[in-house]
Amino acid sequence: MEEKEITFEDAMKKLESIAETLGEGNLSLEESLKMFEEGMELCKFCNTKLDEAGYKVEKLMEREREGRGEISVEEFEAEA
Repeated sequence: MEEKEITFEDAMKKLESIAETLGEGNLSLEESLKMFEEGMELCKFCNTKLDEAGYKVEKLMEREREGRGEISVEEFEAEA
């Protein structure tokens, strides 16, 4: 999955679809494992996006508390 080719919202919709499909229990073991793996990748992508958003909000709030009144966004470095 290419992270730059999908939005957070699209990833969430795909995750919901995967969860629903897996919940139905109509797939073979191999198909289920493949979908589960895709779901885990999407989950990782979504968590990274949420972490990035949380970091940006935290930095903006921190700058406001410091009374600078300026808005700038620092780059987010995800944990390995």
